[in-house]
Amino acid sequence: MGRGCTADLRAAVAPRGGDTVADHLVADLLRTADEFARSARLSGVSKTTLYRWWPSAGALALDGYFHAVEEPLAFEDTGDLRADLTSQLRAFARILTRTPAGRVVTELIGQSQTDHDLAAAFRSLYSSERRRLAGERLLRAREQGQIREDVDVQVLVDQLWGAVYHRLLIPDEPVTDDFVVALVSHLIDGITPPAPPRPTVPPPPDAPVRPRDDQ
Repeated sequence: MGRGCTADLRAAVAPRGGDTVADHLVADLLRTADEFARSARLSGVSKTTLYRWWPSAGALALDGYFHAVEEPLAFEDTGDLRADLTSQLRAFARILTRTPAGRVVTELIGQSQTDHDLAAAFRSLYSSERRRLAGERLLRAREQGQIREDVDVQVLVDQLWGAVYHRLLIPDEPVTDDFVVALVSHLIDGITPPAPPRPTVPPPPDAPVRPRDDQ
């Protein structure tokens, strides 16, 4: 099955009348054999075909989630790095805290700690691609001189999006808009190139002391 066929298959298990596969997976631990079979029935695709492309219901949910958020989490490039990062992180935080997707991702991250296949699926179907997209946007900013040349953009990805995941998984503090704005502000103020120093006018050299005539 080629890439086009895979896209057609993904479309077959996409939302139908507001009733999504991901919603069913959230309701029942996301990864049971019964739910996977139900996904096949809802989409009209054979269970064997689903297993060929997604090894578990969790993998199917991850792939569906990645493509569902691809457009709302697109990385803008307006030339204003601070504004673009703030806008993207706001959209990211909104999806994770105000939609069922937040619970999907939280449960899948938790389960992937003890399920190596699901962990591999999480990396290949979701996190590695999101990291790549964020890294590409930050690399463009570095090429444009908005970030210092010595800055590792992958560390920036961890500092920004990783901080949101941290609050989502360890809810000591909420993921708020003030938090998102502070994340970007604190980071930008440390990674933007320093302003060129203002030229200084050297002090005039000391005038030579002329001897007095009566000496």
